[in-house]
Amino acid sequence: MQVVVFTGGGTVGHVAPGIAVAVALVQRAPARLVWIGSKDGIERRFVEALGWEYRAVPTGKLRRYLSWKNVTDLVRIAAGYFASRKVLKELQPAFVFSKGGFVSVPAVWAAKGLHLPVYSHESDLDPGLATRLNQSASRLIFVAYEKTRQSFSAGLRDRVVVSGNPVRAEFFATAEPGLSQLFAVPAGVPVLVVLGGSQGALQVNSLVQKVLPLLEGRVYVIHQTGENWQPLPDTPWYASRPFFRTEMPALMQGASLVFGRSGAGTLWEAAACLVPLILLPLAEGSRGDQVRNAEHFAACGAAVVLAAEATAEDLAHAVFAALEPARRGQMQRALKAFGAREAATLIVEALGASGSLHV
Repeated sequence: MQVVVFTGGGTVGHVAPGIAVAVALVQRAPARLVWIGSKDGIERRFVEALGWEYRAVPTGKLRRYLSWKNVTDLVRIAAGYFASRKVLKELQPAFVFSKGGFVSVPAVWAAKGLHLPVYSHESDLDPGLATRLNQSASRLIFVAYEKTRQSFSAGLRDRVVVSGNPVRAEFFATAEPGLSQLFAVPAGVPVLVVLGGSQGALQVNSLVQKVLPLLEGRVYVIHQTGENWQPLPDTPWYASRPFFRTEMPALMQGASLVFGRSGAGTLWEAAACLVPLILLPLAEGSRGDQVRNAEHFAACGAAVVLAAEATAEDLAHAVFAALEPARRGQMQRALKAFGAREAATLIVEALGASGSLHV
């Protein structure tokens, strides 16, 4: 049986699309899946929960600012390279598929050094640093948006394939249990799902806390607060949980609207379930990828973007406007055009056509 190695991690957004590709891949061609990631990264939890093989290697963070940790982390990255090389020499995979994040860089270049085929996927509108570092080692670079092609040099654009962003198959099948079995949603009432991030997005959570009196009696709010946020008590119109692990497909399928940041995972999972978006992108302390992701979805008519200084009244207005049937229908048609349901299949077909995947 052929071996296929996946690598990437650091955030759910770097892991979930890779899992979607891996699942689609084994449905097309039998393969032994192995994931190379960091010792304590979020990717380990997801991969091992699926029962897949996981190989941990040393990792260092890729920082865009001056820090003494950049020096020490170079040593860790070098160690990650040699550890990845050892794993790859043992496995002799058909190819390595990178989903980005700092952990992917040593594995990708170890594969390149061993003359193994490498394929990369970028979820954001603007390629991240890991993708830029991995691009010249990659035979094909899958991207979510046509516009992203222009971010690569002319010499690399013939390697770029616009695939969309893969979404796990659970978002396409009817979720069991469904939303009505998980929460006491009043019959006929629209549901606003708020995603405050895994740790807790202060700006999002604070705004939701303030808007609740304006929505009560008209909208049921389900709030993922993040694990570092003190949740509010549940009411007949509001429920909060620190983090949703297995319930996300049911939430997306049952939601009328989603409000949160604009990471690629949130955007494309909502697109797969045709749920209109209200976005408050993370601007400070980031490379600006969320802002540009959000602007792109808004320009396509699939989302409403709130300003950083948005008030509870602004959020309430956006919620009620997006719930109007005509507006909601327009946004759903825009979301459908992203083709989220086809992305994983398109990637696997391209891998098969490349000759690296033996079907």
